[in-house]
Amino acid sequence: MDPKTRAARVELYRRIHQNFQAPVSQFDCGRRCAPHNGGEPVCCTTEHAIPVADKPEFDLLRARTDLWRRYTPADAQARRELADLHEDCVAIECKGARHCERDNRTMACRAFPFFPYMTRAGEIPGLSYYWSFEDRCWVISNLGIVTPGFVRECIAAYELVFAADREEHEVYMRLSADMRRVFARRNAVIPIVGRDGSFFAVEPRTHALRPAAPAEFPAFGPYKNEEAVAAAAD
Repeated sequence: MDPKTRAARVELYRRIHQNFQAPVSQFDCGRRCAPHNGGEPVCCTTEHAIPVADKPEFDLLRARTDLWRRYTPADAQARRELADLHEDCVAIECKGARHCERDNRTMACRAFPFFPYMTRAGEIPGLSYYWSFEDRCWVISNLGIVTPGFVRECIAAYELVFAADREEHEVYMRLSADMRRVFARRNAVIPIVGRDGSFFAVEPRTHALRPAAPAEFPAFGPYKNEEAVAAAAD
């Protein structure tokens, strides 16, 4: 990436960070998943998720905080996960949830566990989630708590990135296609949180988009029995 493009990307991420501030829910969802993930929110530890940022975004963050540093893979699994990392990206890690600076979160942190789902025509009806985190992320089992403001700001942020980098658009086209294949094998609908906060389901065989309700979407892992556990605790 040439210096002029890199400087323009720094300003792009500055704008994204200014405009993408809405929380995913109206309360601290990390309190719900931490007890099931070694006491840390699943999105705040590299044991579960290794943050990846564009190098210009890392430039921006390093210029205003010491929260972030380059991530050094600790084992073979982590090295495999990062083996195909794009040359314009960098794996990073922060000091942990207890030291979080909300204004200095990466775009990936702000969006987790969601990404812009794209139809085969390249349209973005809303957000879906990284399904590999189904068994650990509480939000994925409780999509009804996602705020419309979060959805709007998240999609707007990604659209800014796509306008600047067509290759990023193609990354999410492929990710959405991968999700359709995985959920077709499961014979399960793909949940979508729409731009206006409504909900949709992508049918597994036809890939048709239809209106849905959060109650249609399953819970996973320890969150399947959440109500029973809460009742027992009371």
